[in-house]
Amino acid sequence: QNLASSMNAYFMNFKVENKIISEETINLITFNLEKGYIDSVGTVIDDVLKEIDSAPLNIAVTGESGVGKSSFINALRGVGYEGEGAAPTDVVETTMKATPYKHPRFPNVTLWDLPGIGTTNFPPQDYLRKVKFDEYDFFIIISATRFKENDAQLAKAIKGMKKNFYFVRTKVDIDLRNERKCKPKNFKRGEILQKIRNNCLVSFRQLKMDEPQIFLVSTHDISKYDFPILIDTLLKDLPAQKRHMFMLSLPNVTKEAIERKRGSLGQKIWLEALKAGAWATLPMVGIFNDNDIKKLEASLKEYRVLFGVDDITLQNVAEKLQVPVEGLQAIIESPNLLEKKKGESREERLLKYVERFCSVSGSLLGADLHFRETFYLQLHFLDTVANDARTLL
Repeated sequence: QNLASSMNAYFMNFKVENKIISEETINLITFNLEKGYIDSVGTVIDDVLKEIDSAPLNIAVTGESGVGKSSFINALRGVGYEGEGAAPTDVVETTMKATPYKHPRFPNVTLWDLPGIGTTNFPPQDYLRKVKFDEYDFFIIISATRFKENDAQLAKAIKGMKKNFYFVRTKVDIDLRNERKCKPKNFKRGEILQKIRNNCLVSFRQLKMDEPQIFLVSTHDISKYDFPILIDTLLKDLPAQKRHMFMLSLPNVTKEAIERKRGSLGQKIWLEALKAGAWATLPMVGIFNDNDIKKLEASLKEYRVLFGVDDITLQNVAEKLQVPVEGLQAIIESPNLLEKKKGESREERLLKYVERFCSVSGSLLGADLHFRETFYLQLHFLDTVANDARTLL
């Protein structure tokens, strides 16, 4: 009963768009806990963890030629224009067929650069069939000026097939810079952005279609403008089992992205702990063995990579900012989490973390439930690394 109530209480802390398991799965686990079906609890959690780690996500990016599709794909993957595996960003149309670009760290996440709609090879009436419409989870339709009739007709066809689509207006930073240069005295950022939105909606009004939400972005700095709102919208519309991988794949360019990633990983740790806690009969005491320590080391290494505070990324950031890497290492904590102090064993250091963490945070599953110490430490490591990412940002 304590486990069941803790299950509900924990997941109530998350908005729907940030939950990595569905309400049906939450209810199923709760039901099994209430009935005392411990074997079933373990099976359900094992199945859902496998599903969220292996769920494929295919994102289609389309629009007319030259609007910045490839740049948007590179930005979403966290790949520079000249980075390994970057989508080509030539001025002329480079995409003559649907081209997949896998995320560099998450091969299950693929962004597809689709041919520009309305080109000679892809007239609107044949477009969806030729690009194999059914393969994609959702479509992002991009424009660098205003959306044309082809874009609106494509959206209408996608909607008719019950798939989600999103309109993204790129190069907003260039428009603002030009306006500031031409009209420095009368420059009003908010009014210009609203003018851009209104201009994007002209074709929809002419075709008497419902006006969609327009997301204004800059691929040079995706932390600005409507990019965070776009991500919130995508997460809300995605099936629960696909949110985890999408959240992990996002670049750490905003505090919101870092917090989403921390919350997603925290839920996964919590589910593993719940399964272990359901079997727990002893208080949280014991000695760490080599396997425990190796698992914790691997978790810490994984978190540092996911949040961009690993040694390689720190070195790249230091070179970009032209500062010593030691200066960045000095302001973050995670590189030193597992360093042993003189006269102290690795075991003793880990147990001190457990005592400190538990005394501050208390039990996350309820007063009477005992965690394995490794789960406490994984949560502690995760929070430390997420704080480091915010500091570095």
